[in-house]
Amino acid sequence: MIADIPGIIEGAHEGKGLGLQFLRHIERNQCLLFVISSESNITEEYQVLLDELTSYEPSLLSLPRVLAITKMDLLGQESLDQPLPEDPQCEVVLCSSVTNQGLDELKEALWGRLKELAPSDDEPWRERPEDDADPSTDMPS
Repeated sequence: MIADIPGIIEGAHEGKGLGLQFLRHIERNQCLLFVISSESNITEEYQVLLDELTSYEPSLLSLPRVLAITKMDLLGQESLDQPLPEDPQCEVVLCSSVTNQGLDELKEALWGRLKELAPSDDEPWRERPEDDADPSTDMPS
């Protein structure tokens, strides 16, 4: 499962915005996709997202992640004039849904992260144990 994480705001771990409900949703994912506009202070916004995840559940930072810098079409012929976050655990992809720039690269980056998680060919796709549980088997006869 992959989560698209554009909606976390500063203070989400304290219940602001979609808050804890959204953060709980993220816990079920195996890969995280951060989506930040090229019009933003990318490094600052990325750090806010990491800080919120850390404040809620530090183990979430061990998940594979991809950072999509969106709205690249708004820059026209200009290149991105700000530094990108330096995070060796996160692949950065520049993209635009308007021009389709970088969308194939984004799909490849996500697929690559998921393939890293895949078990060997003789095993089924990895699932969390609680996802496998059949609630009907837990009921007394």
